[in-house]
Amino acid sequence: METPVAPQKKIIFSGIQPSGTLTLGNYIGALRNFKKLEDEYQCIYCVVDMHAITVRQEAAALRKRCLELAGIYIASGLDPKKNVIYCQSHVSGHAELSWILNCFTYMGELNRMTQFKDKSAKHADNINAGLFTYPVLMASDILLFQTDLVPIGADQKQHLELTRDIAQRFNGVYGDVFTIPEGYFGKVGSRIMSLQEPTRKMSKSDPEDTFIALLDPPDVIRRKVKRAVTDSDAEIRFDPANKPGVSNLLSIIAALNDQTPDQVAAELQGQGYGKLKERVADCVIATLEPMQAEHKRLMADKAYLQGVLDENAQIANKMAMKTLRKVQRKVGFADRGR
Repeated sequence: METPVAPQKKIIFSGIQPSGTLTLGNYIGALRNFKKLEDEYQCIYCVVDMHAITVRQEAAALRKRCLELAGIYIASGLDPKKNVIYCQSHVSGHAELSWILNCFTYMGELNRMTQFKDKSAKHADNINAGLFTYPVLMASDILLFQTDLVPIGADQKQHLELTRDIAQRFNGVYGDVFTIPEGYFGKVGSRIMSLQEPTRKMSKSDPEDTFIALLDPPDVIRRKVKRAVTDSDAEIRFDPANKPGVSNLLSIIAALNDQTPDQVAAELQGQGYGKLKERVADCVIATLEPMQAEHKRLMADKAYLQGVLDENAQIANKMAMKTLRKVQRKVGFADRGR
């Protein structure tokens, strides 16, 4: 009797830039959910340092942030033995595949990318070719590992659609080469907004008082929450259209306590915005303090973190080469020795 073969796990790929600091929005929308995926899927988490240099970086600071981000991945609960956590620049296949896929991507497609327009406006003195073509590198990141699922938010849907278009175009010419990835969407209602402009998503590229950073100490968290925008009528209710600031604060508590915003609003009915903000700060601090303590411990052992990145880069490189060699063969690149 033959031993049954275990079904191959689907592959999830996600990348985060080591530019700036990660926010509470990143944690609620992505990081805290990653731990739940590691047994069911083969998960690949990339520190996308190649994407980061579309904006000028200070070299030593970028290297430090790469280690810090790896530490945040692990401190948030990810097991580096179950998940592949590595730096993008350590796997040359990202750049090699990106060049090939550039030749299968049309200028009109890249011209339509809204993030290029947004970043060009913010960095008008450095509108470089990498900024224009980085959606192709993003597509390469995903397709290099035959990714099945990509955790994305609403602002990344356009890039995933381009990735799918490029993969389907390549497959149309050369056969079944790339897996066509699907989006993996987290729980509805996990979108956390800016503390000062609550109609916009919380973003690490905005001024510091608009977001809570994952490594902010408790006194800084309390100060930022205390200054958060609310409104003048003092009623605590979940109404994103008419009370975006209050609704955002309710959403933060709800997400961290696995409640609905309406349940939180009912608990705080009649207690005023001061009590609401106090509750938000308490919830955020209670959530982040254990992760911050573990991150501090990890950063004190940089040799361990470097070892994780080195070991996982070897795993990622082996996976990537399977796809890259197939692609190179399909497009007609010269054979190479073993």
